[in-house]
Amino acid sequence: MEEKKGGSGRRIGRRSLILGGAAAAVGTGAVLARDELSRLWWQVPGVEKPRVAGAVDYRGARWVAASSANWRRADRPDDYTIDMVIIHVTQGSFDSAVKVFQDPGHGAASHYIVRNDGHIAQMIRELDVAYHAGNRDYNERSVGIEHEGFVDRPQDLTDAMYAASARLTAQICRRYAIPVDREHIIGHVEVPGTDHTDPGEHWDWDRYMKLVRQADTTATPAQARPRP
Repeated sequence: MEEKKGGSGRRIGRRSLILGGAAAAVGTGAVLARDELSRLWWQVPGVEKPRVAGAVDYRGARWVAASSANWRRADRPDDYTIDMVIIHVTQGSFDSAVKVFQDPGHGAASHYIVRNDGHIAQMIRELDVAYHAGNRDYNERSVGIEHEGFVDRPQDLTDAMYAASARLTAQICRRYAIPVDREHIIGHVEVPGTDHTDPGEHWDWDRYMKLVRQADTTATPAQARPRP
């Protein structure tokens, strides 16, 4: 788990942004660069991508909202390309992870938490930027998945957890055309600048990647579509 706000890897959004009732021109001597406009469009009063309260991006997940202080509203992949999945281990129980992600003082949360019995909670929409990686650029480009347990307890990493997480990751990869490889599915420890060690030496990457590839071949286009 981790992070405060923290970009590159963004692409220009589709919207024109009106600031203070006047068009913000982009060109020679422009006050704001194009990428800043695409990133700030949602801050204008009344501008928001249509959403359904309680909707989840992964059909097998249950919605449990994180504190709005632990993520920021965005319009991914229109304003930021999503090209990574980052794997975490909570260093605690499922319930404790939910509790801290709902704490506005914590400053961090992931999109999903996978319990050791395979139950999945979604706490942040994939279109929004979760503060989970300890690196702003990686936050903007990734979906974060927490797993219940401790890095020094291999028994916490259950068969049900691996299987459920692999199905989730496979659908995320299909949704955003993310290559199923270790350059794009990484551990928190691999994020530049992080001081975290999760998912730890007991996380079986060979097993996990095999399960993700197997799940990717069985996913249907309907399963890969995000909800409003």
